[in-house]
Amino acid sequence: MIDKLEMFIALAAERHFGRAAELCGVTQPSLSSAIRQLEDQLGVQLVFRGSRFQGLTPEGLRVLDWARRIVGDMRAMRDEMRTVHSGLSGNLRIGVIPTALPMIAELTTPFTARHPNMRVTILSRTSAEILTGIENLELDAGITYLDNEPLGRVAQAPLYSEFYRFLCAPNAPLAKLARVRWSDLVAEPLCLLTGDMQNRRIINTHMAEAGLRVAATVESNSTIALIAHVKSGRWSSVVPKKLAEMFIGSGDLVSLPIVEPEAEHLVGLITTKREPQTPVLQALLDEAARLSSRLRR
Repeated sequence: MIDKLEMFIALAAERHFGRAAELCGVTQPSLSSAIRQLEDQLGVQLVFRGSRFQGLTPEGLRVLDWARRIVGDMRAMRDEMRTVHSGLSGNLRIGVIPTALPMIAELTTPFTARHPNMRVTILSRTSAEILTGIENLELDAGITYLDNEPLGRVAQAPLYSEFYRFLCAPNAPLAKLARVRWSDLVAEPLCLLTGDMQNRRIINTHMAEAGLRVAATVESNSTIALIAHVKSGRWSSVVPKKLAEMFIGSGDLVSLPIVEPEAEHLVGLITTKREPQTPVLQALLDEAARLSSRLRR
């Protein structure tokens, strides 16, 4: 039954029989057969079928909620039993918004030192992808904004406040200032993250509050691409303080505080809300609390 529920969750996430089968490591006929067997066992139709996947029935949507809970609980039980015998072990999958990638090692380094049998996979994801990944059991945890857009029912652990910097080349018109206002950016050739990134939506909001319409001539979902464009000397950007600090040491770039207002947004760890929490995720939440305490000093 658990295997069939896992295949059903994969089908709901992929919305394609072939991709779901590949994700589960089975053939497409095997996955289709498992879904039909699950329907027979439950006595309801779960999937609208035609020449291709056409969505879940109302009953299928209800079963999906149950499937996520049951599979999540089963995985939690396996983790706990494994911990009883050998301590924390396994692979922890963490989705991280691009602007938080500069700090992730501050969490994972002490965590893996404390639990040497744990492996960590870090995946760059948008805030929406992190929530979906946790819901679909594709991610174990995420690093994202806690105070800007709804998160739903997740466990949260604040880590740090994100502040914003204007990043430019030393010969840029604003480079000699001590600080800039959001309204000063109106004439700047900006390169910014793409609109599916919550950081971009935050920047749009603050610039709109200053009476500006954001007009980025270059957009990317990669912060490295933004930095590369700023280093060319033709563009400037608005980036989190922690990201700016990684690139200003050589003197190739200038980082200026943005004021009026000096905006801040809370970034933290999120994971499935469960009582009791799995040993691995509880250990990660505990590590996040220690990191938050260190950063606040």
